[in-house]
Amino acid sequence: MKLIQHLISSFNYAVNGIIYVLKHEKNMKIHFIISIIVLIFGLLLNLNKFELLILFITIALVFFAEMINTAIEELSDLVCQKYNTKVKIIKDISAGAVLVTALNAIVIGYIIFFQNIRPLTLDLLYQIQQTPIHLTFISLILIILVVIGVKSYFNKGTPLQGGMPSGHSAIAFGLMIIISNLANDALITTLSLWMALLIAQSRIEGEIHTPWEVISGAIIGSLIGILIFQLVSL
Repeated sequence: MKLIQHLISSFNYAVNGIIYVLKHEKNMKIHFIISIIVLIFGLLLNLNKFELLILFITIALVFFAEMINTAIEELSDLVCQKYNTKVKIIKDISAGAVLVTALNAIVIGYIIFFQNIRPLTLDLLYQIQQTPIHLTFISLILIILVVIGVKSYFNKGTPLQGGMPSGHSAIAFGLMIIISNLANDALITTLSLWMALLIAQSRIEGEIHTPWEVISGAIIGSLIGILIFQLVSL
């Protein structure tokens, strides 16, 4: 019975460690979100078991390196609270280990996904070539003008940063609508939506915008993108 309780306690401590890193380390949050996107992407592309296994191992290595890096940083700050050259070197080395695993993950992702993405990419490029370039250009210009106009009305933040609404969010979701209409493919639409959500999330996490400002930007960008393509299709 004591053995089981000990195992449960150990498991809880381990989970608490994972939760701590996710809550306090920005890079870990980024790794986590990207990992979810990669796994969803892998399932949508029907990767085989071996390819999925490689992805899981690669993701686990990145998480492991990031957690070890965090542990080293926390321990270093606890032991030495003043600036120390040796401590800096230790932190740099542990951060370098994370970079190595991240670069390795990029290479592995490229190798696994390239053959699956290439036909979709070529199709998207063909669609863009067949679509008047001014359509995308006009959409982006309209989004920027509307965002600047709304920001001027609320008189908060600057035209390029902060305030109501989020310009980054508006452009990201506007591009998502444009890409979705050009590609006409569920997978590409999903990926572009994920990218738009990541950009929106980064504006909130960086405390540059409130959630409502980001949502407002997303609505403005999406509506303008939809409006432009609806007018063209008439």
